[in-house]
Amino acid sequence: MIAPQATETRHWRFHTDLEKIGWLTINTPESSVNTLSREAIMELETLVARFEDLAGSDELAGVVILSGKDSGFIAGADVSEFDAMSDFSVLPEALRRTHALFARIESLPVPVVAGIHGFCLGGGLELALACHYRIAVNDEKTRIGFPEVNLGIFPGFGGTGRSIRQAGPVDAMGIMLTGKMLRAGAARGLNLVDKLVRHRDQLRWEGRKAVLARKKSSPAPAIKKAAALPLVREAIANQMRKQAGRKARKEHYPAPYALIDLFEKHGNDWRAMIRGEVDAFVPLMGSPTATNLRRVFFLSEGLKKQGLKGAKFSRVHVIGAGVMGGDIAAWCAYRGMSVTLQDLDMERIKPALDRAKKLFSKRYKKKREVDAAMLRLVADPKGTGVSRADVIIEAVVEKLEIKQKIFSGIEDRLKPGAILATNTSSIELERIAEALKDPARLIGLHFFNPVAQLPLVEVIRSTFNTDEEIGKGASFAQAIGKSPVVVKSAPGFLVNRVLMPYMLGAVERVEKGESKELLDAAAVAFGMPMGPIELMDTVGLDVGKSVATELGHDIPADSKFARLIAEGKLGRKTGEGFYKWEKGKAQKGETPSHPDLAGLGKELVKPLVDMTEVVVAEGVVASPELADIGVIMGTGFAPFLGGPMKARADGRA
Repeated sequence: MIAPQATETRHWRFHTDLEKIGWLTINTPESSVNTLSREAIMELETLVARFEDLAGSDELAGVVILSGKDSGFIAGADVSEFDAMSDFSVLPEALRRTHALFARIESLPVPVVAGIHGFCLGGGLELALACHYRIAVNDEKTRIGFPEVNLGIFPGFGGTGRSIRQAGPVDAMGIMLTGKMLRAGAARGLNLVDKLVRHRDQLRWEGRKAVLARKKSSPAPAIKKAAALPLVREAIANQMRKQAGRKARKEHYPAPYALIDLFEKHGNDWRAMIRGEVDAFVPLMGSPTATNLRRVFFLSEGLKKQGLKGAKFSRVHVIGAGVMGGDIAAWCAYRGMSVTLQDLDMERIKPALDRAKKLFSKRYKKKREVDAAMLRLVADPKGTGVSRADVIIEAVVEKLEIKQKIFSGIEDRLKPGAILATNTSSIELERIAEALKDPARLIGLHFFNPVAQLPLVEVIRSTFNTDEEIGKGASFAQAIGKSPVVVKSAPGFLVNRVLMPYMLGAVERVEKGESKELLDAAAVAFGMPMGPIELMDTVGLDVGKSVATELGHDIPADSKFARLIAEGKLGRKTGEGFYKWEKGKAQKGETPSHPDLAGLGKELVKPLVDMTEVVVAEGVVASPELADIGVIMGTGFAPFLGGPMKARADGRA
């Protein structure tokens, strides 16, 4: 039973104890994460008024804010409200109201302490920064940051000014401009967090101590603040614009540039920075970029709801230690799976192990973590891991007879319920499954190169498969941190089917004498992450030809494309293709001028958009929305356009 001095609303629970410490717990109803919805903020206003009364009558020593969710503190504002909030008649007042609320929290005469575990992002971090002191759990699950830039906006609840006050202008702007999520230790190093604890159950005790000792965070030291002095700030702002320009064009992603403008104007006064948020933030919220990025966010979140509940995987066996197979195995080991990697001999497996060690060394901070991951990845030339594996993934060359031979040779050795999957990039599953006694067991799990960076896995469904097999495949993709899109078995599936006309169309233009540098620059001006010729080199000319042939595209024997392959110039992996490659970068010549670079890019991308419409019409994917998120994740198609189908509907592609 709730004590008389306790208050409970839909989102918050508050009570005071015998030491007059107030305990405020947020627990968003019907959600696995806490968010700051408009309702939650209005309830908090009422609670803060009560804090003010209690503090005024000496009945409150301080407040500790905690989360009732296992997932973390607060994941940010409620994105589902953003479309309604983008209304110019509503948003400015809502922002000012929240600013006023957070200022009242900051002005309370008693200490307010935030106890952070798990996610503390966006509006959640802004609330924590309005508290006087911050304690965080120092473990792998804690993530602190401002991801707003990924939604086409920047912090709007006072986070711009308060992060600059705490971390200093350069570090704070770096966090906001990149959307980077920090571990607890890094956040402590930047003065966004004041104290670290090892376990979540220590937050209450340390929160109590902080209140009784009236702890208060110190701002960034003067040496850091020097970067906000007028002349220095102007130079830093210009440098930030250059860095932003290397990643995103202003016309595509205006939020970083608007934030830099705000910093250049008010960066030496954190309170003025907060006041300036409203006018700079409001135009961004309703922009086409932010609207489309919210759509992409919800489509991405929708992919997480696929799969079978309770499906668990711990052992993976990968057949084929080439670039794709080896990198799939390494990624599974990185994600905590025990992995056996099979190929004809150790000579073929060793390069994959070496690449895996590089991945682990880059991703992990400590040598013991790298060593542990290497122990999870075991060379298995004889294939003894097949019978123990929960998931078997074939990733050998794109030759039907070889794949059929592999699957028919291992079918009788599988344990009951194990996933049997091929990483084929273009061959229909029904053809591969002809060699199996139980063809319904084979599904496709199509990864994309580079495996560690691209989030998409196409879960390929043949006419033989049931919902259970496909659900298992989707669950496994999620278990290793990937986003599954279910597609029907058809030549090229979704991504390769739409990519090939785009890439081959550009290659054909180069064959006719057009500048490859110009075509690549035009595609980037349109919004693609890289141009089609550079992409062909990255994929590998041999892989490109194999997929093109499988899809029925002709590669003339006398073409430059065919000659490069014959000469062993296969692109990035051999050091030369259409471009020469040095240290992983294409060596490009001068780009010729063009009166409408983005218009040329739109022309180049048209075959991709056209084919996406065909794929949807054929039912290869279940909806235009799935096509959009699949193509964005698999090709990098401009997220700010919302995907090829959305861009076509808007007249932008």
